[in-house]
Amino acid sequence: MTTYKKPYVIAEIGCNHKGDIEIAKELIHIAKIFCNVDAVKFQKRNNRELLTEAQYTAPHPNTDNSYGDTYGAHREFLEFDLEQHAELKKYCESIGMVYSTSVWDTTSAKEIASLKPDFIKIPSACNNNYDMLTWLCENYPGEIHISTGMTTKAETADLVQFFVSKGRNKDLVLYNCTSGYPVPFEDVCLLDINLLKQKYEHLVKHIGFSGHHLGIAVDVAAYTLGANIIERHYTLDRTWKGTDHAASLEPMGLRKLSRDLVAVHKALSFKATDILPIEQVQRDKLKNKKG
Repeated sequence: MTTYKKPYVIAEIGCNHKGDIEIAKELIHIAKIFCNVDAVKFQKRNNRELLTEAQYTAPHPNTDNSYGDTYGAHREFLEFDLEQHAELKKYCESIGMVYSTSVWDTTSAKEIASLKPDFIKIPSACNNNYDMLTWLCENYPGEIHISTGMTTKAETADLVQFFVSKGRNKDLVLYNCTSGYPVPFEDVCLLDINLLKQKYEHLVKHIGFSGHHLGIAVDVAAYTLGANIIERHYTLDRTWKGTDHAASLEPMGLRKLSRDLVAVHKALSFKATDILPIEQVQRDKLKNKKG
């Protein structure tokens, strides 16, 4: 018999704050009081560590989305430093929200780990950075969440086995994900959740789903397939400048997603008796007793 875990919703703010910490706090506040999600998540990059000099000084590939004259300048504009992340975590705690961050490199992993968040996320692009993963496994005691976008099944198997070898697999949350912004429905490939469950559910802490699609129907399906942790990009305005806004949910969409997941969780059960109390009233009134 399948027992469904309570859904856990993460609002991926990422860089949708446009480099403004007050917008970041507004996103956190609305996620808490209006959207009713469980956690918010940001991103942390050390751009000099991540990018080659040529990448850093090249123009942004889409100048309409750029916040700087070069890609490096664009990325630096959107980056919060460790002190600002500490401020955001403190703000989250003051209103009862869970704070987390995706880390893209070992320096960022060390910085964010120093804040002792409940969990740290590894994006699909970095799930083969075994130097960073090794450091986290050996030094960070919290949950480690990892997306499997643009990752082969063999690479995912190696990743899980690495966590087993480190004795950290029970702190691992493995996400089904397709890397794209936005992802058309035919590329979401929800049934891969079944594969992750069959192969790894007994080894890892949770199976999750990180969606970059449009709308909220797919997330409910992901939950019913067994992904109890649902992560969606979130913004105040999908028309804002930036790569991720178009594939994000606005507050009303995120609120409805949280509402629907709670409703489905309540509904996923078997009848306790053949005739429920709510039905008995109708049976007494409507059921044909003749014959």
